[in-house]
Amino acid sequence: MENEPAMEVSSSQPPPPMPKVGVAVFLLKGNKVLLGRRLSSVGRNTFALPGGHLEFGESFEECAAREVKEETGLEIEKTEYLTVTNNVFSQEAKATHIVCVFMRAVPADINQQPQNLEPEKCDGWDWYDWDDLPKPLFGPLEIMLQHGFSPFPTT
Repeated sequence: MENEPAMEVSSSQPPPPMPKVGVAVFLLKGNKVLLGRRLSSVGRNTFALPGGHLEFGESFEECAAREVKEETGLEIEKTEYLTVTNNVFSQEAKATHIVCVFMRAVPADINQQPQNLEPEKCDGWDWYDWDDLPKPLFGPLEIMLQHGFSPFPTT
């Protein structure tokens, strides 16, 4: 094979941002789900599930447990995969592409109350009846509901 000339890479253009992997957790207690009002730039003032970015080498279950603990102080159990969504937030101040893995879990102690451990990111956590969710919901969550998604196990 002949030597081919090396391709020149322009240093004037930054590389496009790479998608990130997020994990969101439907934390269920009876017919209720845990939601908090977002204070971050993406989805500001919408109600969302606890969750965050997957760290290198982490399983989805490990990420779910870590993020719920960091944000709410709650320990979780019976964690299982539900679905995944592909979310491009191009209208935000900083365009973001997040592949979000949705998990389902229950609190390890149903009597423990969630704490707001990241007040710079969330306005507080509360349990909401699935049939009476607060508005506005975080975009990906709203779209899932509009398509009939339910995080509750079918029996």
